[in-house]
Amino acid sequence: MNDAEDWLARVRELEASGDLLLAYDVALQGLTEHPQDAWLAHRAVLNLAKSGAIRRARDEFTRLGLDRSREVDIRSLGARIAKDDALRASGAERSESLRRAAYLYEAIYTETGNFYPGINAATLRLLGGEDDSALRLAGELLAELRKPAVSEEDAYYRAASEAEAALILRDLLAAQDALSRAGAASSDLAARATTRRQLRLICGAHGIDEAVLDALAPPTVECYTGHIIAAPGATGRFPAAEEAQVAKAIADLLERRKVGFGYGALAAGADILFAEALLARGAELHVVLPFTREEFVDVSVVPAKGVWVDRFEACLARARSVTYATSDSYLGHDAIFAYGSFVTMGLAVLRARFLDAEVRQAAVWDGQETTGLAGTAFDVRTWRALERPSDIIACGNKIPAQAVAATPQPSNKGRALRALLFGDVKGFSKLKEVQIPLFVEHILGTVGCVLDRYGEDVLHSNTWGDGLYVVLSGAEVGARCALELQEAFSKLDLTSLGLPDFMAFRLGGHFGPVFETWDPVLKANAYMGAHVSRTARIEPVTPPGAVYVTEQFAARLALEGDVYNCNYVGVIPAAKDFGVMRMYHLDAR
Repeated sequence: MNDAEDWLARVRELEASGDLLLAYDVALQGLTEHPQDAWLAHRAVLNLAKSGAIRRARDEFTRLGLDRSREVDIRSLGARIAKDDALRASGAERSESLRRAAYLYEAIYTETGNFYPGINAATLRLLGGEDDSALRLAGELLAELRKPAVSEEDAYYRAASEAEAALILRDLLAAQDALSRAGAASSDLAARATTRRQLRLICGAHGIDEAVLDALAPPTVECYTGHIIAAPGATGRFPAAEEAQVAKAIADLLERRKVGFGYGALAAGADILFAEALLARGAELHVVLPFTREEFVDVSVVPAKGVWVDRFEACLARARSVTYATSDSYLGHDAIFAYGSFVTMGLAVLRARFLDAEVRQAAVWDGQETTGLAGTAFDVRTWRALERPSDIIACGNKIPAQAVAATPQPSNKGRALRALLFGDVKGFSKLKEVQIPLFVEHILGTVGCVLDRYGEDVLHSNTWGDGLYVVLSGAEVGARCALELQEAFSKLDLTSLGLPDFMAFRLGGHFGPVFETWDPVLKANAYMGAHVSRTARIEPVTPPGAVYVTEQFAARLALEGDVYNCNYVGVIPAAKDFGVMRMYHLDAR
């Protein structure tokens, strides 16, 4: 692609399917060839904002020079970022920020007469408690919104905005009619998700049942799992003779649940049957393999014999994305299969958040509970512990599903799944000798105090100069500790402590399998492996004052609930030629 319009077309195609992160990456690629193209910059920042990466979107809006534009859509994007900031605020700050964002939108509307900033101003006036202004604006806009559309995109936004005005005015019948027209006008899932989130705010303010928004509901996101099929003539939990009936049950389930996106592995049997059914219905297939492709085929496909390897290759070739939870070997460690499951489930949850979609699990399972730390029963147990909906397709002995206990964590045998943090302090190399004791006392002392509060969850910690390496028991406690470290540093009055005020702390985080060993030199437990090296390459590319985490960390954290934001920042080259990684900015909700 050489022309900027070609890049824009590709970006919009990805946006329409809800793949906001890849759309952002492609927009940035286009900008390397067309650095002055304001519309590629606009789409890049817009997709960051849609994905929830508001801080990053605000920084990019300025860096790319969009804050100097007079284009309505670009100015409206600046107001949108202010709106998203306001919606994250609380108390008196929230009300003031909502009014400020409303002012930005209304100024554009007054100057241009464009309905998009006008309807946003109306909604923000309502949320900020200025009901009379909201009703006035909404009523004023209806005549403009009902004018004939000039394009399919215009038809969608006119209908969606008409529904927004109707909800502000509490006219539910008019809102439902407008939403039906919006749904018919566009299949752009990213736009629909943004609309639903906006209208949900009005429903909350007025106490309106959110079912009114169902006309714009996106397809369901499914993470799938199930037993490996037995070879012909062999016994197993998924007998080969049941393939046809299970395949039909999968196809029926995907149709009933209106599934448009599937996440899972490609083991022979249930996984491949799910993948084939997803592809047959035109849904997106996102493959997540727990370790290297060749070893996965040997372990999870070849034993079924027949043509399963060919079917594996055919599905892999048509997958929308292929993610390797780890690029390392299996080595017979069940924790690696569990790791793949966590990444699969987390990526499905993250995608559903972007799409404002329902996320479910589907499993081909004989209902037999096991105590293993990998496999179908483990996956079902893990998902149910999250209190998320699932569907079971029976196979084999068809034992009724039993009540399940809490999900055990993968054992320490071989490799264990741990949260890893690496950090350093920008400006340390510029310290004078007289300041080194002050650094140790105040900065390392602050770090030590924070780590002390985490007790046994801190499995290992070490420093060298300004470098910090911490191993923690899990992703959630790792996220909490990282943010607390950053907050504690930010509260230090460096100047009064005799330290330069340009110093800043940065942290990189990863969640992955590591070897737990005994270090005969340090005479202490140690944690080693490729994933430790990976984490060490994140911190040097993390902006000072921030916490960056890998996609695996973000995926695992997504399974812990909505306590944290993991905002996508793009594909970033790691330090020391370690390759590229999809990175997220971590902060608290």
